[in-house]
Amino acid sequence: MKILVTGANGFIGKNLIEELKNQKYETIYEYDVDKSEDALFDYTKDCDFVFHLAGVNRPDNEKEYMEGNFGFTSLLLDYLKKNHNKSPILITSSIQALQDNPYGQSKKAGEELLFCYQQETGSKVYVYRLQNVFGKWCKPNYNSVVATFCHNISNDIPITIRDREHIISLVYIDDVVKTFISAMEGKECCANDGLYYVMAVNPVKLGELADLLYAFRESRNNLIVPNMAESFVKKLYSTYLSYLPENQFSYPLKMNMDDRGSFTEFIKSPDRGQVSVNISKPGITKGNHWHHTKNEKFLVVSGEGVIRFRKVDGEEIIEYKVSGDKLEVVDIPPGYTHTITNIGVTDLVAIMWANEPFDPEKPDTIFLQV
Repeated sequence: MKILVTGANGFIGKNLIEELKNQKYETIYEYDVDKSEDALFDYTKDCDFVFHLAGVNRPDNEKEYMEGNFGFTSLLLDYLKKNHNKSPILITSSIQALQDNPYGQSKKAGEELLFCYQQETGSKVYVYRLQNVFGKWCKPNYNSVVATFCHNISNDIPITIRDREHIISLVYIDDVVKTFISAMEGKECCANDGLYYVMAVNPVKLGELADLLYAFRESRNNLIVPNMAESFVKKLYSTYLSYLPENQFSYPLKMNMDDRGSFTEFIKSPDRGQVSVNISKPGITKGNHWHHTKNEKFLVVSGEGVIRFRKVDGEEIIEYKVSGDKLEVVDIPPGYTHTITNIGVTDLVAIMWANEPFDPEKPDTIFLQV
C-alpha cells in the first residue's frame, strides 16, 4: 500500500509515520510545507490512502486559519480529483469545530469540504475530531498544555494554572496512531453523523495533571515510581520522560557505604515494594535478622555467596549457594533469620526486592544470629 501523509513533520505525523514504518509499510509519501505543490500532485497520482494531518494551529494572522485548514484541504482534494484517485482519506479535525472562533470555523469548513467530496466522488472519508492529544514529540508552548507542563517542570520552569478544577479531555498519541491505522485497514469504529473519535479519552483536572508531573520529577529524589497499573499515569509518565533535558537523563543514588560494602535503594513503590542493590566485600556477612511480615527476594548477579536460614524457634541451618554465573532467585520468608555471605574473591552483588518500602518507624527487622 502507498500512503500519503500530509503534515508529515508535525507531532501526529511523525508518530504515525514511525509506526507505519515499524509495521513495514514501505511506500510512505511524506508531505509538509518544505515540499512543493508539484510533489503533492505527484503523490496524489499514486497513493492508495491519504492521512491528511496538515493544518494551522497558531498563525500570525487569523486569515491563515482558513487558508491552512480549508484552502490547503481544497487543494489536496482538487489534485486527487484531477488524478482520478478515489483513495480513502482520513482528516484530523478538532472538537474546536463546535466553537464559534476562527480556528473552529476553519476546522468545520474543512470537515464540510470532505463530506461534499465524499458525496461527489464516492471516496471513503474519515473525519476524526480529536481531543487534546499528548505524547512524545509534541511541541511545548504551542497548543498542548501537557507538552508545556512537561517541558517546564522537567526544566525547573514555573507553570501557571488559573483554575486547578478545570477538566480537560486528553487522548494519547499511541492510541490516536493505533486508531488511524485501524481505520486505514478497514477496522474503524462506527461513526456518529459521519464523524469519528478516538475512544480512549482521559479526563483530568489541571491541578491533578500538574501534581502528577511534579510527583514524577520528585521520584528521582524519593525513588517512588508511579502506579503503572493506571493506564493514564503510565502514558503520562512516558510522555514526561520524553521532555527531560538530554544532559539530565541520569541521576545519582545515595550509596550507604562502609568497610563491608554498600547498600543502595533503587526503586520504591507503595504497592510493589522496594528494589535495592547490595554489594558485599569478600568474607563479609550481612543480615542476621528476621521479619514478621516483610518478605524479600535475593538475586545475586555477580560473585559467589551463600544464603543461610534458620527458623527463629529452630536449630537447623539451611544453606543456598548463589552465584552470578547462575541467576537464581532466593525467597526470604518471614519467620526465618537469615544472612548472605560473600564466599568468593570478588565483590558479591545482589539485587534485593522487599514487598514494602523500608519504614524506619516500623522496620519489621529483628536482630537474631543465624
